[in-house]
Amino acid sequence: MSPLLHVDNISKRFGGFTALDGVTLEVAPGERLGLIGPNGSGKSTFVNCISGTLQNEVGSVRFDNQVLDGLAAHQRTHRGLARSFQLPRPFHSMTLADNLRIPLLYTVHARPGQLRTTAELETRCHELLDMVGLLAKARQMPRDLTQVEMRKLELARAMAAEPKLLIADEAMAGLSNSEVEDILTLLFQLNERGISIILIEHIMSAVMKFSQRLAVLVSGKKIADGKPDEVVRNPEVVRAYIGE
Repeated sequence: MSPLLHVDNISKRFGGFTALDGVTLEVAPGERLGLIGPNGSGKSTFVNCISGTLQNEVGSVRFDNQVLDGLAAHQRTHRGLARSFQLPRPFHSMTLADNLRIPLLYTVHARPGQLRTTAELETRCHELLDMVGLLAKARQMPRDLTQVEMRKLELARAMAAEPKLLIADEAMAGLSNSEVEDILTLLFQLNERGISIILIEHIMSAVMKFSQRLAVLVSGKKIADGKPDEVVRNPEVVRAYIGE
């Protein structure tokens, strides 16, 4: 089976600083991949190069058998690659329902033939809110949400793009243990629908529970990639990330 995402030897520099140095990574259809590394390891740069916020100078990104090099972020979203952000970015002056109607309308424009009627759009909007447990708050504003509810709204907004691959960027940072479990349950449910997920997270218990495979970045280089139990025992990973 061909990989859904194939990142081949990408590098990214900022002046004299090398943020990514020849990173290669694949994600299979339906796979759950954990991506970890210490602060400054290049995780955010890597995600930005995949999603199109940044353009890598070297290497190539293929997604669903299409070359993404040179495409803007919105063009990559059109093709089924979506991400959530560590700091949620809702439209604060809009209700939760309107926060989902905007990306849903964007998806309609990008993919003609989907959600052809207002009724279909409203149904999908309610489905997404129900999926993350926020349907009862559809008419409320983002300021009325708790921290974990804000993270759920962020995931719902990403899901409005109908992605084949979701990059969840620290969706659990700052949450309690029970709230982390809520987000994990939601991510498992999305994966069960066939969505590949890259989870970027510092909470190792959550990463280990969720991931089928684990990749580690340190100083812009991938130093390990494999089964989670094996990766966390890798001496180089222990030294660089987990600690002696």
